[in-house]
Amino acid sequence: MPTDPKAPAPNFDRQVHCLFGMPIDALDMAAAEQRIRASVATHSRCFLSTPNVNYLIACQSDEAFRNSIVNSDLSVVDGMPLVWLARLMGIPLRERVAGASLFESLRSAPGKPLAVYFFGGSDGDAEAASRRLAQKGKGLTCVGYESPGFGSVEELSTEAIIQRINASHADILVISLGAPKGQAWIEHNRRRLNVPVITHLGAVLHFTAGTVNRAPAWMQKSGLEWLWRIKEEPALSRRYWRDGKAFLRLLTTRALPYAWSQKRRKPSAYQLQRAAVELQENGHHCTLVLHGAWTRSNLAPLRESFLKASLTRKDLRLEMGGVTYLDSALVGLLMLLERHQRQQGRRFLLASLPPGIRRTLDYCGAGYLYAASGPVLHHDQGVDSPAGTEPVLK
Repeated sequence: MPTDPKAPAPNFDRQVHCLFGMPIDALDMAAAEQRIRASVATHSRCFLSTPNVNYLIACQSDEAFRNSIVNSDLSVVDGMPLVWLARLMGIPLRERVAGASLFESLRSAPGKPLAVYFFGGSDGDAEAASRRLAQKGKGLTCVGYESPGFGSVEELSTEAIIQRINASHADILVISLGAPKGQAWIEHNRRRLNVPVITHLGAVLHFTAGTVNRAPAWMQKSGLEWLWRIKEEPALSRRYWRDGKAFLRLLTTRALPYAWSQKRRKPSAYQLQRAAVELQENGHHCTLVLHGAWTRSNLAPLRESFLKASLTRKDLRLEMGGVTYLDSALVGLLMLLERHQRQQGRRFLLASLPPGIRRTLDYCGAGYLYAASGPVLHHDQGVDSPAGTEPVLK
């Protein structure tokens, strides 16, 4: 992804958590819909991602795909297995916010309809979706559609295509190119697009067009929608089988150990009160020194400090040697901070990581945050390993 020195500071007020390397916003359907309507009303950017099990597995091995989710402005859980997994890991999700359900909620809402542009799908799908939306849509209206075929991201990103989308004055751009390509297409083009809300909702196009029927509500709520999808689209069976096996491995090797370790090491009220952060600026870099235990209950000072640090537009180093505990909420904020540094072309380093904190990052799927951060301080040994120095910002 190209650097963007003018990238705005991330929203550190987001109630975001890390779920195996993906940012997850802990909000319900009503709040998600409100966020989308606010973006349309203010014409501000909202790149919406809707992670499911397939997203979760793909981002474990595909850095570009993972970054596309990290770069999202809103990321909601689309899949009951992820809801159960999040709750196991202490992430306060109240409900599943499926992309298809969110679309239907917008579609059935009263008031001035929002304008939608469909992009992708097989020949005729986008046109059929547009026609059916005109017949049955109350809260949404289609202002354009395009089925560009199956070329590369670059071939589907011509100036003529972008101009047609922008000329439609759409409020929401719905992409249907397959998750990896769809997310990559958004990353490739979102700076050229003037549509407020951009999202990849592949199945929504098929549901709206009527080429695929959605599962009954009871199957959606019970986590059995995948069985219905296989009935409707048998070709999905291989993907579900592969992703299911990988999901079980993550459950046993990361989610359960994380839940056990968080419960075993749960900090006391006194430890939480001792949490502190100090911001230091020195030449071309900025250092944040963290101490104590951090959970979603006491992150306000960090939210403020992360914002100040991001506004310095300097290389950033976080001294973590004094951190005794952190949960998925702090890891989520670290992901937002790393994203901002990456977009600016600035360095982001985690230094002096205690072994327990490093394990927590690994369990959360966020080991990439320290991958370039140099040696780890082993407090039980009292030495740096390997012997040498911590990374130096120049």
